[in-house]
Amino acid sequence: MVDAIIIIICIIAAVNIGFDSLQLLPPDILEGVSNIEALRFVIAGFATIIGLGIGVAVQTTYRRLEIQIRNTKIEIIITRAIGLVMGLLVANLMLAPMFLLPIPKELSFFKPTVAVLASVMFSYLGIGLADTHGRTFLRLINPSSIESMLVAEGTLEAMPTKVLDTSCIIDGRVEELLKTGFLEGQVLIPQFVLQELQNLADASNSQKRIRGRRGLDILNQMQEEYPDRIVINKADYEDIETVDAKLVRLTQEISGTLLTNDYNLSKVANLQKVQILNINDLARSLRPIYLPGDNLELKILKQGKEPEQGIGYLEDGTMVVVEEGSDSVGGELQVVVTSSLQTSAGRMIFAKPQSESESYSNVIT
Repeated sequence: MVDAIIIIICIIAAVNIGFDSLQLLPPDILEGVSNIEALRFVIAGFATIIGLGIGVAVQTTYRRLEIQIRNTKIEIIITRAIGLVMGLLVANLMLAPMFLLPIPKELSFFKPTVAVLASVMFSYLGIGLADTHGRTFLRLINPSSIESMLVAEGTLEAMPTKVLDTSCIIDGRVEELLKTGFLEGQVLIPQFVLQELQNLADASNSQKRIRGRRGLDILNQMQEEYPDRIVINKADYEDIETVDAKLVRLTQEISGTLLTNDYNLSKVANLQKVQILNINDLARSLRPIYLPGDNLELKILKQGKEPEQGIGYLEDGTMVVVEEGSDSVGGELQVVVTSSLQTSAGRMIFAKPQSESESYSNVIT
């Protein structure tokens, strides 16, 4: 619609100029024209074609300018606008004394020429300074604006809100994730999830009642420890019956991340392009690489603290303590994993040498 309006305005302006352009011709030429009205319409017709071309050019320029403005970050637009205003203000303050000076009539063009030139120069200078020092200026006004600007530019990504489902709250591991700091951002609990927990806590079935009360206790504890991060959302969808469907709808609307350990809910949410964090997948990915009963070939590098212990290391630096491995220091030894220990300092694996009978049984198997 805007494109058509621009072209129509340019055509109407060109037609009007064409009609009135005969007045610019010398009188002797007009006296030689037998039909002035016909000539007027002919010139107006040519002016219509020229106006159409000018209108298309103006419309194309307008669209390019619109695209460029849309692709420019709002912080850049604001700082450039401030730089432009400051440049014009400085130019006018510097030119004010000059306009008070008496200038001969022959040099009357000097004032407007200098005014236009100074305004253009200082405006360009203000915009250049804004591009160079705009971020510093925004940081002085608002220290947190630099982070929002980087988010708007795409350099940083905004942290999505985590939406908890009922099973995830009852599970309890989400509280540990909050304590360790691996779960970032706001944690949102919808009102319909609270209602489901309350229904479970009031259920006649003892197992459901225990699960519901456990979920409410965990939620109350998380809210006490993290009051700024736990948010209760009152949104509800009366046209949707199931809680899972409501969770998917809410997560879609807020562009959040659904935190769950429900396998079926994860599949449904993935089909609807909802970002999922499954606690079971996280636990599975963090389990030890070697489980009890696994065999591995290890080079014993040194003796352990306890008698008859040998120490070796995996490729990732994990220490392996081998019982009865002190006699094999400096050599290769086939061992069987007996257990593993996960600490804040890292993972430690305990093993023992593989006996001939175990080797034979493994070969038969």
